[in-house]
Amino acid sequence: MQERAPERRSWARAVGRWLILLAAFLAMVGFAVLLARITLVPEPGAVGRVHSNLRPGDSLRHYLLHAVTLDALRQVGGNVLLGVPFGLLLPVLWPRARGLFRVLIRTAAVMVLVELVQGALITGRAFDIDDVILNTLGALLGYLVLGRRLVRTVHPGPRTHLRQDNSPEGQGN
Repeated sequence: MQERAPERRSWARAVGRWLILLAAFLAMVGFAVLLARITLVPEPGAVGRVHSNLRPGDSLRHYLLHAVTLDALRQVGGNVLLGVPFGLLLPVLWPRARGLFRVLIRTAAVMVLVELVQGALITGRAFDIDDVILNTLGALLGYLVLGRRLVRTVHPGPRTHLRQDNSPEGQGN
């Protein structure tokens, strides 16, 4: 009977891991729907008021100097929060995205794409580099606060799938 206990534990661990992956996948799908709903909805009333921003910091400066505090908080905080799921879920669902730099690069790429679609195709929306920066900051915070720990739980062990072993021991000598 004692021989089966480790087998049961490893089976239970595998099931738990798959449940976490399923929950992460469903959360990412839900997040994608929310992201599309927030960022890709036309705002016809804003057509004359929106302008693209390619200079980092310009929109932030405008919000801090000219906007009502609640509006500034909503804009800045909302953009930061929008990036947090990337820092949590991306490396869990895509093991090759493990690592701070990889999470940041992939988040920035996705957010640039979202902003380009917004600016090119959606009425009353514009590309804003500050949104990309704030979203990426959110991914950074999500990864540092909880993402790394979550990844280590779901994908334990060394990250051997990310690099090749070029040492003499790794070449079968």
